[in-house]
Amino acid sequence: MAKNKYAVGVDLGGTNIKIGLVEANGKISKKISVDSCASEGPERVLSQIKSGINLITENCKGKIIGIGIGAPGAVKLKKGTVENPPNFPGWNKVHVGNILKKEFKCDVYVENDANAAAIGELTYGSGRKYKSFVMVTLGTGVGSGIIFNKEIFRGDAGIAGEIGHVSIDYKGPQCRCGNYGCLEAYLGNSYLVERVKRDLNGNKESMITGLVRGDYNLLTPKIIHAAAVNNDPFAVSVVKDCGNLLGSLLASVVHVLDITTFIIGGGLAGFGDLLFEATENSARERVMKPFKERIKILPAKLKNDAGIKGASALVFYKS
Repeated sequence: MAKNKYAVGVDLGGTNIKIGLVEANGKISKKISVDSCASEGPERVLSQIKSGINLITENCKGKIIGIGIGAPGAVKLKKGTVENPPNFPGWNKVHVGNILKKEFKCDVYVENDANAAAIGELTYGSGRKYKSFVMVTLGTGVGSGIIFNKEIFRGDAGIAGEIGHVSIDYKGPQCRCGNYGCLEAYLGNSYLVERVKRDLNGNKESMITGLVRGDYNLLTPKIIHAAAVNNDPFAVSVVKDCGNLLGSLLASVVHVLDITTFIIGGGLAGFGDLLFEATENSARERVMKPFKERIKILPAKLKNDAGIKGASALVFYKS
């Protein structure tokens, strides 16, 4: 590959669109963030993507080998079609890839955001030395990308890996997807915060109450983490419970796929060692004996740049 060639990585989020100019070795030369304007419909979002790409590439025309986009929702690879992404009102089927290919006259690759994150970890991150692993993203929702023999496993319709919508309790709370007891209905950011708010009524002595100055509407996962780092018993129990729930589901994934390495990223991964140890212990307790010693729970390496690097890796992964 010619020197000084770049890929553009686009991380399409419901609030912000992060765009980066990335070298083949994964180094981000430049990055910006623009409002997604998701509530204004797909044309407005596409306009924001185009404006951001134009801004970040204005001094390197002719050096761009392709554009990669990680998008929520179901993705049809051939036309780069994004279907019904959550938190994007008015979307049905939008041919994002074809539209941007015509605009920028270069190859455009569109992938589900969790799959893009998995490809990023495979190419640049914690997954480089593994043939197979499952990348789990813990944030607004719970997503995953499955790497099998160094390739993404997509399934028949291209949406394999929706572990966030696997039920861990068929009588559990209803999830936005319509199912009951989904993992996401316990670990998705808003669900977790609401659950902790309820439980704080019986744990008002928790450090969390002081951190939010008695206003539970200010509660965020970062505040839960801050209290847990300071050994607040209630906050520690919350983080351990998250790990126990995640580990119980990963044990089922192990039994179905015979993949025992998991890379965990996203905002809740910031809970750190306490979460990772609880997850690993929970998974190891539940799997059959032949799997027990093979279980590995690893932190994602790419962190806040996972979306940009994962999207850019789509270009280099295909090139």
